[in-house]
Amino acid sequence: MADIFDAYALADAWDEMFERPGEVRAAYEPVLAALQPIEPSELRFRADQMARAFTDRGVTYAFAGEERPWPLDLVPRILDALEWDLIQRGVSQRVRALEAYLADAYGPARAFEDGVVPWRLLLNSPHFHRAAHGVEPPGGVRIHVAGIDLVRDEAGDFRVLEDNVRVPSGVSYVIENRRAMTRIFPSLFAEQHVLPVDGYCHRLLAALRAAAPDGIQDPRVVVLTPGPNNAAYFEHALLARLMGVQLVEGHDLVCRGNRVWMRTTRGEVPVHVVYRRLDDDFLDPLHCRPDSVIGCPGIMGAALAGNVTLANAVGNGIADDKLLYTYVPDLIRYYLSEEPILPNVESFRPDEPGQLEAVLDQIDQLVIKPVDGAGGQGIVIGPKADRETLERTREAVIADPRGFIAQRPVALSTSPTLAGEHMAPRHIDLRPFAINDGNDVWVLPGGLTRVALQEGNLIVNSSQGGGSKDTWVLAEGPAAQPVPVSAGSLPAVAPRQLGPDGTPAVVQEGAQQQ
Repeated sequence: MADIFDAYALADAWDEMFERPGEVRAAYEPVLAALQPIEPSELRFRADQMARAFTDRGVTYAFAGEERPWPLDLVPRILDALEWDLIQRGVSQRVRALEAYLADAYGPARAFEDGVVPWRLLLNSPHFHRAAHGVEPPGGVRIHVAGIDLVRDEAGDFRVLEDNVRVPSGVSYVIENRRAMTRIFPSLFAEQHVLPVDGYCHRLLAALRAAAPDGIQDPRVVVLTPGPNNAAYFEHALLARLMGVQLVEGHDLVCRGNRVWMRTTRGEVPVHVVYRRLDDDFLDPLHCRPDSVIGCPGIMGAALAGNVTLANAVGNGIADDKLLYTYVPDLIRYYLSEEPILPNVESFRPDEPGQLEAVLDQIDQLVIKPVDGAGGQGIVIGPKADRETLERTREAVIADPRGFIAQRPVALSTSPTLAGEHMAPRHIDLRPFAINDGNDVWVLPGGLTRVALQEGNLIVNSSQGGGSKDTWVLAEGPAAQPVPVSAGSLPAVAPRQLGPDGTPAVVQEGAQQQ
């Protein structure tokens, strides 16, 4: 019988599943044993069935103007307990340092006075909001949710590639990936002690409620979405449904007297915490872009008055600017007096003396990134770029050195991925999600493993045609069950037939207010 791994050839990168040809890593042995007996056509059939199920259930994403089923590969990515311990400590440390940086940048600015970070980094940032200066958020939390992008390099070491502390997305696919895999390979979860991911929304709701303005005993939380046309709308709806809170658009909210109210068929009800999934620019046409039709006029004023909490906070973009990324190791030492647990990828700052010339001299050997880019857009991988692209990039960097960083190309680790009816190595990364409730930074065990589906491609973003894998974190002992949330930290979520305030409501869960 044909073995689906018969023709699998290792790429020139760290392979997550195989140490060397034919020698599987210990954590993957049960998965390999389960997959090997399956005929390639049968595995393809299961993958197609899963895609149809995703489409039927609305688990989709927009790519090239087309709504497609979320691409999930059937081979999981597995992290053992030691690897995960390193990752979660490193991600937590990173979030704590970025939180301290935001408090400092919108407060005393000690790091700038002490020369740890240059003033120009803050003052030239388009994401700096003067209105946020001096504002002390409840619990001191500005980063309620973070997504820290990691890669594993050629030596097998994890490195931080990017920080995302504005509106990181993708966690809904972590939850859906796990649901799908437990249906397709239920026996594997019985044999392996895989840490669950279904406690995420309980943690998120607890953190959002903890972020309510002072004096609010029973805060009302809503998820603010740009609407069904947004590529991440599925995620917005899923998170609202799983938290048992209302999903609203800007026109569902009204601001009066520096307070936010939600329109319902039972009248207006106060809102205390808004988990907003809109960029800063579109949040409030009175403070930001006046042409925004998806925001809520006056919501910024309510937040600045301390009557509503926006999660994540406005102005967080100064902390995930890719140029600021190059300073994060120094910020960890400065604010936390610790050594970075997870190193950065080696980077250049073209706006510093001497570094522009160094970048231009070897531009065909570096990865050039716009500091304000997202979703893999604008990235030029020098060794793979043609002459015209390199020349255009060179001119752009010369014209605006502050607008770019350059990094050493990292051969992202590969993982066996179903390509047609055989397995082939494809490059992957990892986005762990962290929740900060003001007392603790909790990291969801696993995160979103993104995979570049094209051979040799290093861009893993779904917006660029990438796929995903279920990420398994193995426990040393029996897997812990989701932590029950105590009555003190999280109120009972309203039963599904009730509204978020626990009273009979005419609006169903997840539905938008009309």
